[in-house]
Amino acid sequence: MNENSGPTAQQWFALGERIPYDHRAKKILRLGDTTVSQDVVNIFQRVVRGDPPGEGVVWTTFLPGFPDGSFGWAKVDGLLATDRLVPKIFVEYVGQGDSDKPVNYPYSTMERADLVEAVWQAQGIKSTFVVTFDFSSLVVLELLSRQQERHDSGSKSRTRIEKVLIINGGLFADAHSHPWLTTPLLKSPMGRMGTWVAQRSRFAFNEMVKVLWSKEYKVTLEELGEYYDAITRRNGAAFMSKGARFVDEHKANADRWDLRRVFLASRESVSFHVVGSEGDQFEPNQIVKARERLGEFGLDFQVLPGGHLTTSEHPELLAQIIQELGRYNNANGVAR
Repeated sequence: MNENSGPTAQQWFALGERIPYDHRAKKILRLGDTTVSQDVVNIFQRVVRGDPPGEGVVWTTFLPGFPDGSFGWAKVDGLLATDRLVPKIFVEYVGQGDSDKPVNYPYSTMERADLVEAVWQAQGIKSTFVVTFDFSSLVVLELLSRQQERHDSGSKSRTRIEKVLIINGGLFADAHSHPWLTTPLLKSPMGRMGTWVAQRSRFAFNEMVKVLWSKEYKVTLEELGEYYDAITRRNGAAFMSKGARFVDEHKANADRWDLRRVFLASRESVSFHVVGSEGDQFEPNQIVKARERLGEFGLDFQVLPGGHLTTSEHPELLAQIIQELGRYNNANGVAR
């Protein structure tokens, strides 16, 4: 594997656990609960508690990308391992990584936001810094919208989002530009067939996912093998098709999940930070539009080298940004 390879997929999933989640009740159940219901699925999560845990500490929540899931953070986390003061939680959506992959499941951005809130509640997380990659940008925009709505109605959020870092994700519904042979194809009948083949053929899988990296990166067969292990667990390749409608969802919720609207509504209480990649093959227009539409308001932007999968290509740069932002444990910028 390349330099800074991080743990293998097997090692990564051994660091966490699978817990039961009732998606209809939107609630994490007790570990070992024997409830038998089609509404209960098992999800993977990895929790790293602070040393010492401490009261009032802001957790860092890592939300997964598409299609790599929580394993996409493995290299970055390896570079954050020395920061033992900050509690971290890595969330894995239904359909990804070592979580269950039900055949008939209501996969959606709203469903993923419900899961994140349930995980926070189960862990007793009162305050958090949310780091997102790829399609999880939509999840955090939904979570921020809910938080603002609760504030406007006079109610209080159980978990307060203090800060967000959005990396290579969708920010505006009119700025998506995924090549036809990628996400648009995946959601088609041909794409569903392709994921069926990819589940059974490493060669087909490699050809399908190699576009995630820039040509300059030279991804190795060993690294591709780890992503195969992470993505195809429990027949997981199918999620690459089932979960590929997030752009359509964004367009259907264009105003609600619009970064400009959310930023202007929440900037007094939430710290916003956006990262793009200069060679992003999937979302090159998002960071451009963000500069045009929010530059005058002082939104923090950074552009990193490499392609879309910057978590793999430049984990050291992301780790540095996350550590710098994590030095502040509340929205008022009070240093730890």
